[in-house]
Formats: sequence, structure tokens, C-alpha cells
Amino acid sequence: MDPSLLPSLAWFAHVAHHRSFTKAAAEMGVSRANLSQNVKALERRLNVKLLYRTTRDMSLTEEGRRLYEAWYPALIALGRAVDDIHRAPHEPEGLLRVNTSRAAGKLLIEPHFDEFCSRYPKLNLELVMDDGLANIIADGCDAGIRVGESLAEHMVAVPITPAMEMAVVATPAYLERFGEPATPADLAGHNCLRYRLATGAVFRWEFTSPAPDNHAFTVEPRGSLTTNDDAGMIRAALQGVGLMQHFDIVVQRHIASGALVRVLRPWARPFPGFYIYAPERAQMPAKLRAFIDFLVEKRNAMPGWNDGFNRNAV
Repeated sequence: MDPSLLPSLAWFAHVAHHRSFTKAAAEMGVSRANLSQNVKALERRLNVKLLYRTTRDMSLTEEGRRLYEAWYPALIALGRAVDDIHRAPHEPEGLLRVNTSRAAGKLLIEPHFDEFCSRYPKLNLELVMDDGLANIIADGCDAGIRVGESLAEHMVAVPITPAMEMAVVATPAYLERFGEPATPADLAGHNCLRYRLATGAVFRWEFTSPAPDNHAFTVEPRGSLTTNDDAGMIRAALQGVGLMQHFDIVVQRHIASGALVRVLRPWARPFPGFYIYAPERAQMPAKLRAFIDFLVEKRNAMPGWNDGFNRNAV
């Protein structure tokens, strides 16, 4: 259908509903003459008579009645949909699709499923686990969660973790048996657990030499186990299979418990943590605003957030 017909069809529907140009014009805030001319123009474009007019009365033709019976209910439904959209900014509801890396999803969202769903019972959360650099607009997602260094410049981004470091860890038993590496070069003599990225490449471990050099470089890990599941890699490290490099906040609880020991810390540098990002801040849906506020609430309770690193206004 020609979209340019929609305004005239709406005007005709109001006239047909009231069976009066005068009442329809008053409801729509236009002149009776303007409304009459608009309906006549619609009849010319459709090449069909829709209304019979006299100085006193107005009635629908057979074609006009068929058009009215088909179109007026659709117009009412459209009006209700617009009203629902107007109400949407005030109450979080509907489907919220979030594209997130698996590490961020497991660390920042999964532990709070029950609380979030209880707080927003009308909101349906769908997580799209994707370790690649996703195009959230093309994928039909409302927001994404990624490390700050990988975000596109045009996105509106809010930090949801403190700064992070890449931590190299292993079990005490492994380090007692094979020794603790003093520099990244020593990794050549160790079994390193390898993580395969969504691109198919194996993640190269990231380091920065201590001050004053501060030279960033990578090392290709070599070892007996390669996986594309970071949770499986952590389990292997906990079993003492070898050394592993991961985000420090992901393995922090294992370090705190003593199950894993961190090594090569002088060779790690802080970098921006996880951010939630969306195309724009203006007219942000209530469902997305609620989700961002929830993650910010959890972020503010994290150890290390109040050190002031990279804090942005929300």
C-alpha cells in the first residue's frame, strides 16, 4: 500500500465513524472544509466513491462501508500501540536482548538472575552469548557488554566493573612441581592453557614490561590443552593442568580462597573493564535504563571501584 494514503485514510475513518464531517473535524482539530477536500482527494486517488453527501446527511457507499469496516479497527489498534509506546518509558517491560561475552555474562549477570527477574517481573531478558565483536544493531539487540578497549567510538558506554588486569594463575601444587615463572619468557618451559577465540585464533597472552620500559607485547601460549570455553579452562587450571591467563576479576575468588596463585603480576597493566553499551542515550527505553541501573548498582558494590579509575557519569 502507498504510505502516502495513510493520513487520508485516517481522516476518512473518523468521518465514517461519526457519520459527520462537522463532528470529525472538531475531534481532529481541523476545518470541515479541509476535511471534506481531503476525503474527496482520497476518492479521486482510489477512483471510487466512498461517501454520499447531501446538505443534511451523509452515508457510506458499499465500497466506503467495506473500507471503513476493514480500516477503522486497524486505526484503533494502531492508536493503542502508540499509547503503549508512550507509556513504555515509565515501566520496564517487554523483551530486552543483550549481547555479551561469555565471561561477562557469567560474572556480571548470571549471579543476579533471581534478583533482577524479581525486581522487573514484566521484563523478559534474553542473553546472546557471543565472544566476538558483535554489531548489536544488526543483530537486533538492545545493548552489548564488552571490554572498554574494544568498543566503537559512536556507542554510548557505561562502565560496569573497575579496571581490570590480565592475571596469570596456577594451583599451588602446579607451581611447587614446576616452579614459578619470573618473566613471560619463562612460560616457554610451562604448560599453558590455551583459549581459542570466536575468530578461530588462539588468544595471545598480554603483558607490559615493568616501569620504566612499559612495553606492551604478547606471548603465544603453548601447552597440552586448548578450549573455546573459558569456564572449562578455569576448571582445568583448578585441577593443576597448567598456567592460565584470564581477567583478574573472573579468577579473583579462586585467588582469594588460595585455590589459585597469581604470578607475573609486575608484568600486568590495568585497562578499562567491562562496559555496557547502546547506540544512543536519548529516549532510552525504560527496560534498558533499568538494566543499566541494575548493573551500575552491582558495580558500585565491587571491590576496587571506588579507587576512581575511569569512573564516568551515568
